[in-house]
Amino acid sequence: MLKTIEQKKIYIQATRLQNYRASLKLEGLSPSSAPSTLSKDQILQKYKKFSES
Repeated sequence: MLKTIEQKKIYIQATRLQNYRASLKLEGLSPSSAPSTLSKDQILQKYKKFSES
């Protein structure tokens, strides 16, 4: 099954994303169909701009 640590990390990340989307669905929200292509730094910069306004 999962032999390396990297495979385990990828599996855990995918499972968490599926669980998060499922919980949004249960709450009546519709998650975006495509995952964000922004990096962590880009996302932080985006929200930093909003907080400064």
